[in-house]
Amino acid sequence: MGTWQISADLLARSRFVVSPRIETVGALNDLVRPSDPGGRALAAAHGEAFRAMLEEHPVRRTVLEHSWRKGWISDWLCLPPQGGGRTFEEELDDVRTLGDALVRAQLAESSPSATLPAELQRDGLTEQAAQLLEWVWTHVLATDWARRERILRADVVSRTSRLATQGWAAVLRDLGRDREWVGKGHLRINNYDLPSRVLPDDADLFFVPVNHRARWVGWLLPSRYAVYYPVAGALAPVDGGATDGLERLVGRARARLLVALESPCSTSGLVATTGMPLGSVGDHLQILLAAGVVLRRRSGREVLYWRTALGDALVASGTPPSQR
Repeated sequence: MGTWQISADLLARSRFVVSPRIETVGALNDLVRPSDPGGRALAAAHGEAFRAMLEEHPVRRTVLEHSWRKGWISDWLCLPPQGGGRTFEEELDDVRTLGDALVRAQLAESSPSATLPAELQRDGLTEQAAQLLEWVWTHVLATDWARRERILRADVVSRTSRLATQGWAAVLRDLGRDREWVGKGHLRINNYDLPSRVLPDDADLFFVPVNHRARWVGWLLPSRYAVYYPVAGALAPVDGGATDGLERLVGRARARLLVALESPCSTSGLVATTGMPLGSVGDHLQILLAAGVVLRRRSGREVLYWRTALGDALVASGTPPSQR
């Protein structure tokens, strides 16, 4: 399926939406097969706890093992959202609504094996799949969702602004590798040599940004479709060093720690990143915690720290050293 044929009416009604469930699928991808520095950092921070969960719940592990084959991600993971502004819990109920028979059929299509194992033939399959996503949301994303959501919504604002000035062709051309408007009502979604799919005029079509190298599409036939794409700038390098304004406010050492906490990190990880002594890192983190600019949570054997919205704002407000 190299292209989707989309009418002018459908394109005019299509929407950009933010989906916490699809963001969770992106994080699940990073836990299984990280493909960029951000994904590797996430896998390093949460991989041990994730693997322990799969050992404790073997059916979830089996669901995961049959949700990917080369060039294909299972439809239950790519289920299009019903719209924007919905909570993760509401979106997770969309997965539960699919039911065992449909999820089983979708796993059979995405499975690298010719047949599904016996544990995926039993009742309760959909609930096991839902609980897999729920674990990733609860243990990996929930505390970081506010920051991620701001990035996603900023991407949507940027693209809708471009739509107003440059039109749909310019917007669709920038949705990641192999995505472009090829004319005559066709949107290229990948480079597979397959017949074009004609989307119904009364369908719902969503464009969904993800903090991941997303290259998927999703559908729930006959009338819900989605294109998932990597958020603009999500993988761009961050300026190194503490910012001048932040450094003056909180001191050089704590500023360095705040800048280093772009992604969740352990105390030992901060020691390696900043070169500061372990005791000093611990003391400064306690002060940052008390000030409400970082949070912490145990993940497996480690305690992870990350910036709050206030911490993000402090880091963003300073002037890079190169501009002093």
